[in-house]
Amino acid sequence: MRVDDVLSTHTEGLAPLNRPILIVALTGWFDASATATGALEWLLRDRVAPVVATIDPDPFYDFTQERPEVWFDENEERQIRWPVNEFRLARFPGGSHDLIVLSGVEPHVRWSTYCDCISALALRLECELVVTIGANADAVPHTRVPLVVGSSTNDELVRRLGLSRPQYQGITGVVGVLQQRLEKLNMAAISLRVGVPHYLGNAQHPKSSAALLHHLEHVLGVPTDHVELAAEIERWQSLHDEAVAEDAQAISYVRMLERQFDQRAEALLPTSEDLAAELEAFLNDLEFPDEP
Repeated sequence: MRVDDVLSTHTEGLAPLNRPILIVALTGWFDASATATGALEWLLRDRVAPVVATIDPDPFYDFTQERPEVWFDENEERQIRWPVNEFRLARFPGGSHDLIVLSGVEPHVRWSTYCDCISALALRLECELVVTIGANADAVPHTRVPLVVGSSTNDELVRRLGLSRPQYQGITGVVGVLQQRLEKLNMAAISLRVGVPHYLGNAQHPKSSAALLHHLEHVLGVPTDHVELAAEIERWQSLHDEAVAEDAQAISYVRMLERQFDQRAEALLPTSEDLAAELEAFLNDLEFPDEP
């Protein structure tokens, strides 16, 4: 199967892009409580964000696991909603970059072809950087704004942004495969992740989504604040507080996590202004790889 068999672009008549950056979040292995995909949905909410490319879902999913949905359109006709992998364009007039955003669904099969689709689009649209974002269950308290940590295999990005080099070995998801594919293509890429309180189970934690968005805002210079997201954070904070308050052991555990978190937070990454300046300096020196 070739990339062009499943990847469709919709860029005819599109005005030139402003130094685009591709941001990717996928449901599944690297998206605890839908935190990362939820962050990108908040980023695009109430924003004109046309679809510039799509990946055909048919070859990539076991539809007994990722079932399509039936819905009625405005004419009361039955339609089928399939798993969606749409690349949407978010422009920021006066900003340093446009964003190409994929809030997608981790495929079940043909991961290599799926990752080829993403990397091929990044090359065709001349994206200067690919940023994958994710979330994992972690020992963090729900009462604090979780820290966002990042890694890259690019030595210069590691040095400039104070990132780490990937050290994980073991089973992985599509994001891990994608990062390795981007490295092979010599494309600049960063992986960002945030923790979600593990003791909350699968409950939503919009505070973690907001932490990812604020980090993107500081580093990429794109506005991400949303009044409705702030309201969601407050609502879920109250629900989490109530759940913990019913269990004396949970109260003690959260207090211990708070002490540990506050100690770790004293050793922060460079300021957001420094990070943004260093990223721009890196991108200005970047040579764009040729499409295979």
